[in-house]
Amino acid sequence: MSTHAILRMSTLYAPTLKEDPSDQDIVSAKLLVRAGMIRKEASGLYTFLPLGMRVLHKIQNIVREEMDSHGAQELLMPFVQDADLWRRSGRWGVYGDEMMRLVDRHGNEFCLGPTHEEVITDLVQNELRSYKDLPRNLYHIQLKFRDERRPRFGLLRSREFIMKDGYSFDADEAGLDASYANMRDAYVNITERMGLAYRVVEADTGEIGGSGSEEFMVLADTGEAEIAFCECGYAADTEAASGKPAPTCYEAGALTKLETPGVHTIAELAEFLKCEQSSLAKAFSGKDAEGNLWVLFVPGDHEVNELKAAQLISGFEPLTDEEMKDAGLCKGSMGPVGLPEGVKVAADHSLANIPTWVVGANEDGYHYVGAKLGSDFTVDTWGELCEVKEGDACPCCGKPLQLARGIEVGQIFKLGTKYSEAMDATYMAEDGSEKPFVMGCYGWGVSRSLAAAVEQCHDEDGIVWPASIAPAQVIVIPLNMGDDLVEPAANEVARKLAEAGLEVVIDDRDARAGFKFADADLIGWPVQVVLGKRGLKNGEVEIKRRSVGEKVSVALDSVVDAVKQALAE
Repeated sequence: MSTHAILRMSTLYAPTLKEDPSDQDIVSAKLLVRAGMIRKEASGLYTFLPLGMRVLHKIQNIVREEMDSHGAQELLMPFVQDADLWRRSGRWGVYGDEMMRLVDRHGNEFCLGPTHEEVITDLVQNELRSYKDLPRNLYHIQLKFRDERRPRFGLLRSREFIMKDGYSFDADEAGLDASYANMRDAYVNITERMGLAYRVVEADTGEIGGSGSEEFMVLADTGEAEIAFCECGYAADTEAASGKPAPTCYEAGALTKLETPGVHTIAELAEFLKCEQSSLAKAFSGKDAEGNLWVLFVPGDHEVNELKAAQLISGFEPLTDEEMKDAGLCKGSMGPVGLPEGVKVAADHSLANIPTWVVGANEDGYHYVGAKLGSDFTVDTWGELCEVKEGDACPCCGKPLQLARGIEVGQIFKLGTKYSEAMDATYMAEDGSEKPFVMGCYGWGVSRSLAAAVEQCHDEDGIVWPASIAPAQVIVIPLNMGDDLVEPAANEVARKLAEAGLEVVIDDRDARAGFKFADADLIGWPVQVVLGKRGLKNGEVEIKRRSVGEKVSVALDSVVDAVKQALAE
């Protein structure tokens, strides 16, 4: 077992701060700055100090070991990318303002790489020529740059960041399925080895594209994304999640027009009728890619999921208030009965079993009750339109869904032939024909993982690192530096711990005990070994587990075993 070098707080560049920095807006950024791990250089740009680098290296090593053990091979692609590659894929003009474009002294256009699909596809297209060369899985750990309009949340939404992105190349969809499952398994191992609570969720493919995607979400109250999950194992980002709403029927006779003065919202209408919001139909207007007008209906206790609306109705986008007015639609009182000519109706399929609806009368201050589906109005298109909410039935087992917030640290995609076809990247199949590579893409946010871990693992005193990614596993804290008994004992304990293969730091500063304890909690060393004169006279030291705060006294000659046990708990 190798012996790690002992770090010394007296020489370690780890400038800690007592107060939260005023220019940080999220817990992880505040604590990482205070703990002397990062420093902000400019908006969305950070320097990683030695302790922060140690955590980054831990995360990188976990990622690298799992990728290598799952058959992927590491390379390194350039940070600066040729614009011509992006023109070949068709993304140079459509990627958006997040791409940082630049021109060299010869007038050639480049970009700072926001992702590497184009570079990797260009690399392999003249190298992997035959089906015999497949499958292949290649990855690198590299800087990325995306010119965020409003960088925020510290490392979670920065402009420059460290990412592992990998790409698989297969001969067919069956091969892609196998490569995707292999990488999914690697990502599960990465997240579990980092010691974090997480969910694997169904996700939208976004700008990367492809036929399917899943995100690895670290659970945290401050997470920017919301996920729906069930005890059966189902989980999805709420944008992509499927739930089964349970609308109720408002008992009414024939179609009746009610005067509802001042009623414009579902909450106001439910109060007016003294009923549940689930008994009402909520309306939402928009237009499709061809300019056709649509009014969408969902149960009153749900919201319309615009992503699902766009999947159901090609090119769907909401109408502005001015567009609604021009179309003759009455905001706050839309309904399927008596809509202007040419306006189409779509509804969430959960409403298909509700025989009569409560809806707007397309006239300000009026609503209908008893609007009968099939006679008073018809629906042109049924589909999944609801934004999932807590308590909706799980689509897999029917039990109530739960909601939580999460931070995306990894995402895997089935790209298919999107990039290989666009860039004419082919291989020779067994029958002699040229076929495009079937690709997968696998991204892991290394610097983002560091911040996500802090968001999940902290308390009022500072960071609580999982041992697997902590900057070091144990800190030795002598309470009386310079004392003839305490200082030699502390050095000896640190030496024995290091010889046992543990990562050790010793706080050898000439400082008050309270100061050392506060720094140890702030930085988040998993185990603290405290040596004082009184304890040493009794042959004892104190051990504290940072995650639970408990302190126990152990015999000096058993400190190594006690620390190992504490790290394992």
